[in-house]
Amino acid sequence: MEAVIPDLAQVARSYGEFRAVAGVGAIRTEADYERALELIAAILAQTRDTPAREDAAHPLADLLDLLTAAAHEYEADHHAIPAVSPREALRFLMEQHGLKQSDLPEVGSQSVISEILAGRRLLNTRQIAALVERFRVSADAFIGGPPSAVPN
Repeated sequence: MEAVIPDLAQVARSYGEFRAVAGVGAIRTEADYERALELIAAILAQTRDTPAREDAAHPLADLLDLLTAAAHEYEADHHAIPAVSPREALRFLMEQHGLKQSDLPEVGSQSVISEILAGRRLLNTRQIAALVERFRVSADAFIGGPPSAVPN
């Protein structure tokens, strides 16, 4: 099967038209990144309650895939999140949500939370599952990273 080479002049014109309409192309700057995020959000909002969100044949599915891949690449290069220990992740989430140790009974008693935050106790799978459910984050936030405690 012989590959068909597209008319590059037509591709360039069409891409220029797309950029003018969409307001975004390659992500090279923070402004490009912000515009891409806005377009991603608009696509997701439009498809929120429809099967189109999960439909690879939807007209915007390829665009969404391209934009999210480009945004992830830009984020990895420019907005890298430092690796933190599970206890540091927990401490951060608690601060962001204005929570005290006693506000996490699904994880354990206040003394258990204190031991986790002090690095004297590791999170177990039940506690990680509870934190994932509570904060709606990936379990990866509480697994791995720099050592958070040395088991006794």
